[in-house]
Amino acid sequence: MLPGLLAIAAFYADGRGSHGLAFDALLGAIPFAAVSALETFGMFLDARDDAVAGVQALLWTLALALLVLSCAARSPATAAGSLPTLGASALAAALVVFAVKTCVAAGPLVRRLALVRPAKP
Repeated sequence: MLPGLLAIAAFYADGRGSHGLAFDALLGAIPFAAVSALETFGMFLDARDDAVAGVQALLWTLALALLVLSCAARSPATAAGSLPTLGASALAAALVVFAVKTCVAAGPLVRRLALVRPAKP
């Protein structure tokens, strides 16, 4: 959850014009996203029949790649105080991936709640 929160903080900082702070937030999100991607991939390898774990591992990898791309695109421009288009687009795409991850994670919970029925009196 921390990489997503740091990405949201970076998006907010970009909106306020503080591109250096956004770069720092993205740089902090990368190690957490990498550890999450490796952990989720390990869970997928332990239980290969779980499709949700495979999708989550793939989405973590995609989010990590987009965070790294956003950092790489904005690193030389941070000193100038400008925001490159590629950096902003990669950050927006990473936020979309985090939203999709949330929906995928909530899917089994919603299914479980749909099966819950009150006990007969």
